[in-house]
Amino acid sequence: MKRRHFLQAAATGAASTAIAAPAVAQSSPEIRWRLTSGFPKSLDTIYGGADFLAKYVSAATDGKFQIQPFAAGEIVGTFQAADAVSAGTVEMAHTAAYYYVGKDPTFAAAAAVPFTLNARQLNAWQYHGGGIGLVNEFMAKHNLYALPGGNTGTQMGGWFRKEIKTVQDLQGLKMRIAGIAGQVMQKLGVIPQQVAGGDIYPSLERGTIDAAEWIGPYDDEKLGFQKVAPYYYYPGFWEGGLTIHFMFNKEKWESLPKTYQAILETACMAANMDMLAKYDTKNPAALRSLLGAGAQLRPFSPEILDAAYKATNEVYAEISAQNADFKKMIDSIRAFRNEEYLWFQVAEYAFDTYMIRARARG
Repeated sequence: MKRRHFLQAAATGAASTAIAAPAVAQSSPEIRWRLTSGFPKSLDTIYGGADFLAKYVSAATDGKFQIQPFAAGEIVGTFQAADAVSAGTVEMAHTAAYYYVGKDPTFAAAAAVPFTLNARQLNAWQYHGGGIGLVNEFMAKHNLYALPGGNTGTQMGGWFRKEIKTVQDLQGLKMRIAGIAGQVMQKLGVIPQQVAGGDIYPSLERGTIDAAEWIGPYDDEKLGFQKVAPYYYYPGFWEGGLTIHFMFNKEKWESLPKTYQAILETACMAANMDMLAKYDTKNPAALRSLLGAGAQLRPFSPEILDAAYKATNEVYAEISAQNADFKKMIDSIRAFRNEEYLWFQVAEYAFDTYMIRARARG
């Protein structure tokens, strides 16, 4: 009798355990979201961050939370992504916030602005220096919530159809350049142009523009800029490290279960790290290939950099005088930058400088 009762109890317990696991899983809702990217699919690094996130989120939720990425132009264009998310046309986007500088220059400060932070410093400011909170204090005014979801590292200064040696050489130059960097270059005589990534090559080829900045060797080689503008300048002082954001419709974000929010936060952080690692891995070989194909590598002259630095500070002062959101963010970034370089000049800069000289010795 005792044995029969024990077996019955054990069977009942096993059955309830078998039912419990699916019951827990069923408590997680099935969600289908659409993501609009600011980039073409051909750029596996920067567009690839959206695919990375979608796969991670699906795997972490046993397929219950599905995010479908769409390339720029498939739902809305590059420069309409933030508006589409804010309006609820799509639930989220993966894009560079400075594309929306025309709406408010504070968007640019959230992504990358001249002479501020490199990629590591940006991550430090965002994750531990209050940056994410400041960005979202601003984003909330546009019904958005944003998290870092990629970084390109320091970018190149762009492709030019002719050599640029002095500030005078910039006069009247039509250049594709985004964000506040365009305002800075305008002070140096450049005529800034807003051109989506997929339209840069034909614009250079037709002579509609004379120069264009994009990202760096790996992506630039894919788009073939060296064929139509041979002079390749560095550094991209306007983008010491560009943060690519995942932007969420604020109401949709807040309606998610806390577990799904936590999964997205983790996935965004992983995508942020993965993108930078990809660029650091792929850019060296791509630069070597570009030079082999005839690209002419040139540094911006000290004269140009000094003039740009002066113009940058003027632009910041002008915008800050009229825009409290921008002033709050840029003041935080610049204060953080100044503290960071107290440390970087002691350790990172000294180490890198020595290693660059020593590498030839093997």
